[in-house]
Amino acid sequence: MTKPREVSAAVRELHRAALADLPMDDTADFDATSRGLIAELSPDVVRSASGDVLWDNDSYGFLTGEAPDSVHPSLWRQSQLVARQGLFEVVEGIYQVRGLDLSNITFVEGDTGLLVIDPLISSETAAAALALYREHRGDRPIHAVIYTHSHVDHFGGVKGVVSQDDVDAGRVRIIAPEGFTEHAVSENVYAGTAMARRAGYMYGAALARGPRGQVGAGLGQTTSTGTVTLIAPTDFVSTTGHEETVDGIRMTFQMAPDTEAPAEMLIYFPDRKALCAAEDATHNLHNLLTLRGALVRDPHGWSRYLTETIDLFGADLEVVFASHHWPTWGNDQAVGFLTLQRDLYAYLHDQTLRMLNQGLTGAEIGEQLQLPPALENAWHARGYYGSVSHNVKAIYQRYMGWFNGNPAELWRHPPVEAAKRYVEFMGGTDAVVAKAKVSFDQGDFRWVAEVVNHVVFAEPDHAAARALLADTYEQLGYGSENGTWRNFYLSGATELREGNFGTPAQTAALDIIANLSPSMLFDALAIQINGPRAWDEKLTIDVAFDDLDERYRLSLSNGVLSYSSAPQRGAADATLTMPRAALPVLAQQATDPGQLAAAGVKVTGDSTVLGRLFGLLDAGDPNFSIVTPD
Repeated sequence: MTKPREVSAAVRELHRAALADLPMDDTADFDATSRGLIAELSPDVVRSASGDVLWDNDSYGFLTGEAPDSVHPSLWRQSQLVARQGLFEVVEGIYQVRGLDLSNITFVEGDTGLLVIDPLISSETAAAALALYREHRGDRPIHAVIYTHSHVDHFGGVKGVVSQDDVDAGRVRIIAPEGFTEHAVSENVYAGTAMARRAGYMYGAALARGPRGQVGAGLGQTTSTGTVTLIAPTDFVSTTGHEETVDGIRMTFQMAPDTEAPAEMLIYFPDRKALCAAEDATHNLHNLLTLRGALVRDPHGWSRYLTETIDLFGADLEVVFASHHWPTWGNDQAVGFLTLQRDLYAYLHDQTLRMLNQGLTGAEIGEQLQLPPALENAWHARGYYGSVSHNVKAIYQRYMGWFNGNPAELWRHPPVEAAKRYVEFMGGTDAVVAKAKVSFDQGDFRWVAEVVNHVVFAEPDHAAARALLADTYEQLGYGSENGTWRNFYLSGATELREGNFGTPAQTAALDIIANLSPSMLFDALAIQINGPRAWDEKLTIDVAFDDLDERYRLSLSNGVLSYSSAPQRGAADATLTMPRAALPVLAQQATDPGQLAAAGVKVTGDSTVLGRLFGLLDAGDPNFSIVTPD
């Protein structure tokens, strides 16, 4: 393992300047993260049944004292805050466990039992959080679970707090926003392989934890690596103002689709004057396009929904809590917090549009746009997870797409071919590396990364180029205020030095696959078809669900797998008659007659058709290269 390099003079100077500019004497957040503490989990380590470590918050014990030179002082401060863990009282009757996963789990006490909000990523961490709550508040039964939105860190641990049997028997309700299931499943299946690989970079999954490695991700410290589960909702909320009462707990819902998630909602508890802001108002600038990849989010709609939040609940509101970070107490403080969060997303949106209409590209806007002082000096508006730089590029992409209008950008060479030409024009690999070392010594790391990346893509085995690029990424990581930028840079350095670390954790779990609808499964198969191999293949398969009274015709032609539920002329090459519950067997590409029969799948017609179809599928590669060419 290559030893981390020393921090450069340029990075140390950057950190000194940040300390001079930042309101480091404002310690209110440290008071807030301690308020209401009932008990900590000791040790804050969660293991699987076989003893594997799935979560280890104690590994962040180094986050004490002043920031070292290798960590941006603002990110160090944020990581110290986010790493605080335990069971906390938000207000009487509302409790959170923080520091047991990337997200928070919330327990709301009713007349006889509990309402649980957002049960973390893994069933093991959720179970540990529930045990901590019950140790100090009693063994109350759970009457309902609410998923505030469709990201895995807000539903994946559900089977750690309730069982499918409890839900099926009607003892527990699962409440979610309209569209939840479709978005929760599709995000983790359609582009799940690529997202999971990049998420390993984003959260620093392969990095050692410490001042020279992973210190946190801004929104939370990192992700747990346990069992991802999903229980389908029993109740969907579709309208703002909808009211529910669960075990005496009164709630009013506000819909906020296409904000931080495609399906999202906020919850107001009028009897406690408490607002659960889901993930639409947290103690950082959030992502409009997460670095792991996603659809670009709508900052204009996001800001409009926060205006509506203030209008609906601001008059009586006494506390805002969310599924990440710590609460904000007091009416003036809570409304002020929501107002600044609203203005943050609105300013980024409006100013990006103003500047792109003046002809600036996304990259140019990212360099020039500055936040107003009130936002720049608000700790909760700083870019620990999202950033001004990559968020304004996302807004540009949302409105204008990938093309910036310059014809030179219309038909660029792919990375390897471009790299070879750049390196040749610049005098060859050795000459480029020699010049880049001078720039490195001058602290021009962004430029070194750009030019030496060309060398590595032109000659992947050039040892001096790989070493210099790794050193450069390391310095860029040390200088990053954004936790996910730091993780990306340091992960890139790690792979250049030690090789591809693959995808440490995946979210396409069996429960998620089991919740695929027929059309979603067929889409998931279609995007795996190897088009060139399938150009000359033609086949048809009817899939009849005997418990749904639904029938689909799948057709393969010209390398495209299409499907229709309309009545079809003629017989298909093969027909599968099956219950809806057997869909995961198809997702697993089963062709063995015994396995199909055991799942209740009856095959008539040409029994080879299913194997021919599955033989044309290309599974995603969880080990694809990022910082070197494939």
